[in-house]
Amino acid sequence: MPSQDARNLLQSAVPTAAVGAIVAAVSAVVAGGKGAIGAVVGTLVVIAFMGLGLFVLQKTAKSLPQLFQAMGLMLYVAQLLLLLFFVALFKDTTLFNPKAFAVGLVVATVAWMAAQARAHMKAKILYVEPDSDNSNKPEKSGSSQ
Repeated sequence: MPSQDARNLLQSAVPTAAVGAIVAAVSAVVAGGKGAIGAVVGTLVVIAFMGLGLFVLQKTAKSLPQLFQAMGLMLYVAQLLLLLFFVALFKDTTLFNPKAFAVGLVVATVAWMAAQARAHMKAKILYVEPDSDNSNKPEKSGSSQ
């Protein structure tokens, strides 16, 4: 993974993990050990889904830039539907507290999106390709007056 891609992933994953730890601590106080496990599992699911989505989106942007916007929209919708699927799948589990799991999913998803938006706003992304060869400057056409 190139350094810019790794930086983008870290700028989103680290704040999400920190927020997930806070949610796990609150869930441990409110719902006990199973609540903490549920929040941790929810946070890990979000980091895995969103990280994989970011990786796929970056690969698409490099290989098929004309599909970038449509792919991004489709990817986020698919991720949210998969997260909803996980909530429905684990709603009756006894491995962990399902409510803490759902809260962990929602809070981690919001934290990921906020961290990703912040990282994008702070990134120095060129919107014009700099011209490295100055010899190809267009000549002036028309009068000089």
